[in-house]
Amino acid sequence: MTQSDLPWPEAPVIYQVYPRSFRDTRGHGIGTIDGIVQKLDHIASLNVDALWLSPFYPSPLSDGGYDVADHCDVHPAMGTLDDFDKLVERAHGLGLRVVIDQVFNHTSIECPWFQRAVMGDPDYEDYYVWSDPKPDGTQPNNWLSQFGPPAWTWSHKRRQYYFHNFTAEQPSLNLRCEGVQDQMKRIMQFWRDRGVDGFRIDAITSFLFDPSLADNPPASPEVQEKVSGENFVPYTYQDHANDILPGDGLDFVNIVRGWAGDDAYLLGEVTSGNQSVELAAQLAEDGRLDAAYTTDFPENKGTAEAYADVLTRAGDPGRIGWWLSSHDQPRHAGKSGDGSDRDVRFLATVLATAPGPTILYQGEELGLVQPDLPKAAVTDPLDLLYWPDGPGREGARVPIPWAEGDDRGFSTGRPWLPMDWPSGISVAVQDIGSDTILAYYRRVFAFRRDKMGERRLEDWSRDGEVIRLTYPGARVVLNFGSSPIAVEADPDLTSAPLDDGSLPGRTAAIWLT
Repeated sequence: MTQSDLPWPEAPVIYQVYPRSFRDTRGHGIGTIDGIVQKLDHIASLNVDALWLSPFYPSPLSDGGYDVADHCDVHPAMGTLDDFDKLVERAHGLGLRVVIDQVFNHTSIECPWFQRAVMGDPDYEDYYVWSDPKPDGTQPNNWLSQFGPPAWTWSHKRRQYYFHNFTAEQPSLNLRCEGVQDQMKRIMQFWRDRGVDGFRIDAITSFLFDPSLADNPPASPEVQEKVSGENFVPYTYQDHANDILPGDGLDFVNIVRGWAGDDAYLLGEVTSGNQSVELAAQLAEDGRLDAAYTTDFPENKGTAEAYADVLTRAGDPGRIGWWLSSHDQPRHAGKSGDGSDRDVRFLATVLATAPGPTILYQGEELGLVQPDLPKAAVTDPLDLLYWPDGPGREGARVPIPWAEGDDRGFSTGRPWLPMDWPSGISVAVQDIGSDTILAYYRRVFAFRRDKMGERRLEDWSRDGEVIRLTYPGARVVLNFGSSPIAVEADPDLTSAPLDDGSLPGRTAAIWLT
């Protein structure tokens, strides 16, 4: 199978699919690869350029599938490699490129590599990051996992600690190990040979660390506000100078590019917090990634101030990924907006007019607002650790409603998370009307593709709650505030009608030039 022969746009729109929650065709309540295949027409109708699949690999699912046990297979509950091949073929036939997650920072503790490393197999003993305890038996240093607890877990069989950036079930790989690098290259080539067009690189800023294992210094108040995550999480109390992308970390991304090939689209996730946008810009320099994205914009609730901050720090905002929600962030209709149709359309236009690659999370095209889940239904380790004040990752993973009725068209069985959606918001209902949220998403992203074309941001300004963007063929005004502002007449597209020649609050407008 070959990759799509369609060239990548300079600023593609990428639709993120969380496979467990997209559509189930087996009746067991878990989304399947075949379920994605059956709904690819819906994705294509949104006028996006590609779909990104979150992990569908074999996994014990202790962290939503990002604890990978086998990087070159499909979770048996989700399907087979033949199903995946059909997905790629069908997607390419619809003009969609296929991007998949590559989780190279860590594996599951159930990965055979880790099992062999624990037992001291000389071929695998350096695959992970091991360190002896201090003389008093405590952890080698003060590093914390991104979820807050210590980043070291004791292995009594090796009598050493192993390092993990995330949960103890996700031991960090030693990416300086030649054997690990050979595996990563093999994995990328495996998927490229199956027709994959690009990769979203999970937690790329966590790949390397200072081999001296020096303690991290405490974070200043300014740094703590920038570190990814809620500021009550202990992780934000440190300035992550030694456990995040030090020294040769940026140059290592050139190696990743070599594994993927020059024609693969590479999108990197930056979780560093401090200097995140600046690091993203460096990661996306020529010869490295095509683009990188940070959590700054969504974590700061998609405000004009947050938008301007990213533009100011980015250097080239065309290589920064723009997004507001994901499998890791609450749905943006209620976090960055008030849940109203006006705010949903406004935020859709904010994303559609962004100067770089845009990522749309599944279900946002329906205007879904984050549902409340009972603690008994939640499986996400980060949400549970700080319940009920966690980030709300599991709420964003509630399966999307394809139809009305008890099963909402997702599964004939019991969904893995309760689907307490209001009536009238399903794809089946919104497909019918011409003035639905779904219809607006289709229209605004068709406008981005067909009218705005390939573009680079020429100029921008911020005046209070108003952002103005200038492109070679278009001018954009984004009114993040609540008060109307005077604008020119006759815009080519607005998220809501003008009011006596004024652009109302929470409204966006585009003029073609």
